[in-house]
Amino acid sequence: MQIQLINTGKRFNREWIFRNCNYTFSAGTSYAITGPNGSGKSTLLQTIAGAINASEGSVAVSSEELAVNSKPSTVNRLPLTVYQAQSVNSGNGSSVNGKRLTVNNEILYQHLSIAAPYLELVEEMTATEALTFHAAFKPLLSGISIKEILEIVGLKAAADKQIRFYSSGMKQRMKLAQAIFSDVPILLLDEPCTNLDAVGYALYHQLIKDYCTQKLVIVCSNDVHEYDFCTEKLDIMDYKPRAKN
Repeated sequence: MQIQLINTGKRFNREWIFRNCNYTFSAGTSYAITGPNGSGKSTLLQTIAGAINASEGSVAVSSEELAVNSKPSTVNRLPLTVYQAQSVNSGNGSSVNGKRLTVNNEILYQHLSIAAPYLELVEEMTATEALTFHAAFKPLLSGISIKEILEIVGLKAAADKQIRFYSSGMKQRMKLAQAIFSDVPILLLDEPCTNLDAVGYALYHQLIKDYCTQKLVIVCSNDVHEYDFCTEKLDIMDYKPRAKN
């Protein structure tokens, strides 16, 4: 799996959050998106995920169309695809390698999972119910049961308790469980250790080591302990428009 940012930019009103971003993310590699608070790290991650449209440029996820109805177990072996973000400088239409592109975030969604502080859990459900519901539209890794997943992330004793009664750290463990144990080739993590204690940090690193070595992992954070395993780093400040004198 590969994701390529091609002259990608995002702005809100007249303010550019990032611009002229050219970068390639490849499968089997872990990347960190770093930068100060409020610098736009989460905005870039959401643009990569297709959750928000870029203001210019393209995001290339592959060169061939993905099969919408592919079996979950084969997701990591599917050919790559390409989709185009909205562009303010498109002229007669944006292209990658001369090919006109179309946006299909539904297909992209099937191939990624994300955990972030701004994503909510269904708190009326128990942990078991939540993972069962999640698995109905995004299959979990084969060979491991929901009961085993909850035991691994330290929620076995609270498996049948409504999530609204969980502590903030327990809720974060649930978010990580949903994202990491989804059978998808792309894992996006935004401040993944929010509300976790030292034991939670250790658990997070163990989960990455045990279940994510073959995935394309992108971690968005300014805490080095959340991305110290990443072999590549993208500093969003490198893509900030320079102020005119």
